[in-house]
Formats: sequence, structure tokens, C-alpha cells
Amino acid sequence: MNKIVTNASPAEAWAEVGAGLTGEVADFVLSASLSDLPAVVVENGKKSILDGLGLALSGSVAKSGEYVRRHLADLNLGEGTATVIGSNRKVAPRFAAFANGVGIHADDYDDTQLAVAKDRVYGLLTHPTAPALPSALAMGETLGKSGADIMLAYHLGVEVECKIAEAIDPRHYQTGFHATATCGTFASASAAGRLMGLSRDAMLRALSVAGSQSAGLRENFGTMTKPFHAGRSSESGVAAAQFAEYGWTASDNILEAMRGFFRAAGGGYDAGAIRGKLGAPWTFDSPGVSIKPHPSGSLTHPGMTEMLRLIRENNLTADQVKHVRVGTNSNMPNALIHHRPTNELQGKFSMQFCMAILLIEGRAGLNEFTDEVVNRADVKAMIEKVDFVVDERAEAAGYHLMTTYIDIETTDGRTISGMADFGKGSPANPMSYDEVAGKFLECAEFANWDKSRAEQVVEMVSGFEKLPSIDTLMAALRTA
Repeated sequence: MNKIVTNASPAEAWAEVGAGLTGEVADFVLSASLSDLPAVVVENGKKSILDGLGLALSGSVAKSGEYVRRHLADLNLGEGTATVIGSNRKVAPRFAAFANGVGIHADDYDDTQLAVAKDRVYGLLTHPTAPALPSALAMGETLGKSGADIMLAYHLGVEVECKIAEAIDPRHYQTGFHATATCGTFASASAAGRLMGLSRDAMLRALSVAGSQSAGLRENFGTMTKPFHAGRSSESGVAAAQFAEYGWTASDNILEAMRGFFRAAGGGYDAGAIRGKLGAPWTFDSPGVSIKPHPSGSLTHPGMTEMLRLIRENNLTADQVKHVRVGTNSNMPNALIHHRPTNELQGKFSMQFCMAILLIEGRAGLNEFTDEVVNRADVKAMIEKVDFVVDERAEAAGYHLMTTYIDIETTDGRTISGMADFGKGSPANPMSYDEVAGKFLECAEFANWDKSRAEQVVEMVSGFEKLPSIDTLMAALRTA
């Protein structure tokens, strides 16, 4: 946190350190070009775009997807211009952004931002793609933009979202705000505003309208309202850009103002984490973005990756397990709050369930995260053998890591131990494009999607920046 040493009043000191910050964000969004993106950023972005599209498909068959389509029907929207993925509908861009944002986050299987500072919590900053991609797709499809234009807008949204999340005081998340919902609104407004060609003044106002819609509380983790957060942040950003284009008035300093986003929502911020840092480096380059191998909270993934390794290396079976101890830093149980889950949404935020299902099934994919599986007698019995505790070693490592210690006590008296800071899919152990394509095809199959159409999507996204428009891509993601 920047410390201000000055004879000025608190209000004057606050204004001094943050002066012009919202303008700096607006200038970045409006001035960046695709040529500014390093090759590694473009390629990593394609993986997250493909991942997001697959998750929107699998999310469309979740119960929340059914409710979203019912809501869209109740609105009597008529024919629109932007695709609701996994359906036969096109609606107005803000509502397509909402539906697809909910879909991408429905299974908690979407990508996660890494933290830079040690007091920021890895994986708990934002899910970058869920708010940014639906906005870019909806506005890009509506305006007939090229793949290159849409890719750039998506990256700008992700960059703004991630740097805002890194800058705001960690109190923001720790006391209950869901950063994907709050910071994601700025991502969506940035992506939509860039595609709409907003003026600088309008972009400032779009960010300000977005800031006043920024909301989402972590108490709703493990329920349908968590993906609702992602959808609503994407919708709100699109609406903010549209209202700004109309001429809607708003302040021009929403981030840094005494009564603005950073102070109201976090109590403070580190200006050095965002000022001069937008695109320097790009988040997709450093520290990177993680893609999930399992449809559960990101904080479970180092432990799950390590548990799978221990199972395979020791030929471990469920009947050999007497007790499991899982030790992490204190911020991880602050998010993984369901210790005795009763449904699949709670299971996503249960370290005990994630360990138990791997020990029993040797895998943890979409088919394992169901209400039926969570409530199976053998799963419940294994959950009782798993203790999830705070470990002093993990605490000392810093919250920007997800350090997880595992000790498995077997029925024959052995103790099998392991430790991991990161899971599969993190920049330390990344997925290739082909591996992400495999995950995409798994999601498409889960949604009963035609395999040949799914394979077309994989091919089109691999050359996303070369697409003259995304009409063919979006058609492949709609039902006939």
C-alpha cells in the first residue's frame, strides 16, 4: 500500500496520489493496438477464449442455464444481434453478455488470475474471462467486428480487470466482496467501450457508470448467485458503455476519488500496482492466468494435482486410506467454506469433497460434480476422513501462493506426503492449446454438442485474430 507523507489534508493527499488514474485507464483502453500484444499474450489468450466458449456450452445445460433462458423469455426481448451460447437465440448484447457470463462461471471451471503481491490471494483476485469475453463477443458480433478487434477488446478488458484487482486493498476480498463481480464490471465496460469506439470523455463516463454497478458478495459462494455475479458484471459493463455513448453523465474519476471505487470498496489501494502497469507487463504474460483442470474453486487445485500424483505413484486405493490431513494458509479455508457439502455447488468449495472424490474415483470432472455424487454414502464416508487445517508452513509462504501440504495415513501404517504451490493449468504447469482443446471437447460433449461443430470451433479459435468476423464461430455455438 502506498504511504502518503504530506502536510495536506487526507482528502488532498488521497487526490494527490491518485490524480488522473481513471483517465490513465481510459487512455490505455482507447490507445492500445493488437501489435502491442506480445505473441505469448496472443497465444495464451486464445487458450482462455477457447476455454470460455467450452464452459459457456457446458454451463448452458446447468440448472442456472435453464433459469437464465427462462428469464430471457420472460423479458419478451424479441430477436436480437448477439448469440446466447448453447441456445438458438440471439438477444440484445447486454443480455447475451449476462447469459454467457453466467454460463462460463456456472461450473466454477473458468480461468483464474494469479496474484503478484504476497498479501494478495492467489486465485481469489478475479476470474478474468467470465466478465470480459461475453462483453467482447456480444458487442463484437453486434457491430460486425473482426476477430482481431474482438481479441484486442477482450485483452484490454482482462488487463484492466486484473490490474484493478491487484491494486485494491486485500480487505476488499477478505471482508466479502467477490472481485470477479466488482472488478469484472470494469473489464466489460472497457471491452465494450473499445469496440464501440467511445471518445475519451465517454470512456471515462462508462467506467464511472460501471463502478456504480460494481457488486457481488462472497457469502453466495456455493450457490447459483456466484455465476450470477459474473453474468451481471458483464451485462453491467455493456450497459455502462451504451449509456455513456448516449451521453449519460457520470464522474470522470471513479477509481481514485475519495468516494470512488477503491476507497469505498476496499478502504484503499496500491497505486503502484496499476499506475504505469497496464500492459507493462500484460497479465497474460506475467504473472499469467491459470486454466482449471477441475470444475472446482481454484484453491483446491494444487492439492488436487498433488493428490492425483500421490495416488498414481503409490497405486493408492480408497480402501487403503485411514486419514488425510490437508494444510494450507488461512485464506484458503476462508473461501473453501463447505466442509460437509450437500450439493455439487457446495462441493466445488469443499477441499474435503475434492480430496475424497479423487481417492474414490481417481478423477474429478463435470460428471463427478453432481448432487448425486456429492451425496453418495461412500463419498460422505471418505469426507469424514479428511481434515482441512491451517498449516504454519503454508501461511509463511504467502497468500499469493496456494501452498498445500498433504499427509495420507494408510491402513497399513504408512504416511504418504506431498506438497504443491500450484496446480496443473497454472503458468508453472501450463496446459497446451491441445490440452485446452481436450477440455473444450469434454465440455461440448457434456452439453451433448455435435462433435464436428465443436471441432470447428477449436480450429477457428486457433486463428481467432484472422477471422474477418465471428459470425461463423458464433453460429457453431448456437443450436440449429
